[in-house]
Amino acid sequence: MKKSVRKAVIAGNWKMNKTPAETTALINEMKPLVADADCDVVLCVPYIDIAAAVEAAKGSNIKIGAENCHWEKSGAYTGEISADMLVAAGVDYVITGHSERRTYFGDTDVTVNKRTVAAVEAGLTAIVCVGEYLEQRDQGVTNELVAMQTKIALQGIPADKLNQIIIAYEPVWAIGTGRTATADQAQEVCAVIRNTLAEIYCPKCAEAVTIQYGGSMNAGNADELLSRVDVDGGLIGGASLKAADFSVIVKAASK
Repeated sequence: MKKSVRKAVIAGNWKMNKTPAETTALINEMKPLVADADCDVVLCVPYIDIAAAVEAAKGSNIKIGAENCHWEKSGAYTGEISADMLVAAGVDYVITGHSERRTYFGDTDVTVNKRTVAAVEAGLTAIVCVGEYLEQRDQGVTNELVAMQTKIALQGIPADKLNQIIIAYEPVWAIGTGRTATADQAQEVCAVIRNTLAEIYCPKCAEAVTIQYGGSMNAGNADELLSRVDVDGGLIGGASLKAADFSVIVKAASK
């Protein structure tokens, strides 16, 4: 982390977990544990839980995000939610391009870009996910792939809107598998992302962008991962469903 020039952000991605009542209970459990955080704390929850999450987080330092958004403002898109709808519901952040959306639901680099642009135009902060599959890492194309994903995702995002962009590097082979990239592997790819941002925009612009690690960061490895200069936080899956574990990661980012 380099907190002198950019924010550290710990964001939970709850995926398809928790009812509204369970959401209220978990956030109430978390609030005192993260109240003194010296980093931004975000919980990205299922659509059905947004109202409960926003209400439970009122008066605390926890911000609420969604897990996806559509690129159109309205229309015949059954099952989708627009960025403007999220803003109206009290959401501040939204994840775009998560590997599970790419793998299971047909998201492409192009649609990730469209979702990201829509989110930023609506005033949301987009957590834009990039990362490689195991076979791509084994083929030695991780750096080129992640650079390309970053470039496409940010097309149409001007430099003065980069304060609404967080990039999350999530090696797909390390999500939900118990495997984690080493701190050095995470640093290497996060540095590639920052160099790509410098190429697209400018070095000073790139220095200000928060880049998270999103591959099974947990209470046991957070300290080491966050010790690397270009790892500015985490996009946390399973550990964000346990208040105690999540608070340990927040504390690691608060150092």
